[in-house]
Amino acid sequence: MAVDRILLVEDDVELGRQIVQHLTGAGFDPTWIKDGDEAMLVDPAPYRLFILDLMLPGAYGLDVLKRLRQHSDVPVLVLSARNDTIDKVRALKLGADDYVTKPFWPDELLARVQARLRRPVLQREGAVEYGPLVLDPAARRVTVEGDDVPLTRVEFDLLSALARRPGEAITRTWLVEHVLDPDREGNERTLDVHVSRLRKKLGACGKSVATVWGIGYRLEPPA
Repeated sequence: MAVDRILLVEDDVELGRQIVQHLTGAGFDPTWIKDGDEAMLVDPAPYRLFILDLMLPGAYGLDVLKRLRQHSDVPVLVLSARNDTIDKVRALKLGADDYVTKPFWPDELLARVQARLRRPVLQREGAVEYGPLVLDPAARRVTVEGDDVPLTRVEFDLLSALARRPGEAITRTWLVEHVLDPDREGNERTLDVHVSRLRKKLGACGKSVATVWGIGYRLEPPA
């Protein structure tokens, strides 16, 4: 069985050593770098997850995240001492999948990592077409009018969950539990941020992700 590779970007030497030790003990294969500029140059393809500090020497963590999202949907868990809501929301809007504030318990971090890697298995069905919007679960690809739309894993799984039950109202609670992670502190506000970001990326097709007030969301055919 292949071992999941994880990239840790953290400049605190003592904390970095502890995280590497716990990840290794849990059966992961961590790579640790300490500089934001170096992180900007990393090829994300070999990794299943990034753990990313924000306050780094060199490039700022959110700049690393922004650049990464231009090329990859690898899950990103932000690890930061910055605990203001505005920082968390900004990180989520830029494409982070989770946000853990320092200080933290190592067991909590491992639970977040394991939950983020335990993604729901999509049915290997054919592509779903909603007018110019096409979702291919097998290829994990979304296009609008033939152009690829780069989505994070959470955004893709959110759209897929709605597409598997088109026209049906899916509760926010169900989406939090199944699209976010049951072992993390995901909540409906976090879900709303992901929905907002998904709509923006889909452009005019974002209107198909409709709000069902007091219940949740549903995917509607294009007008």
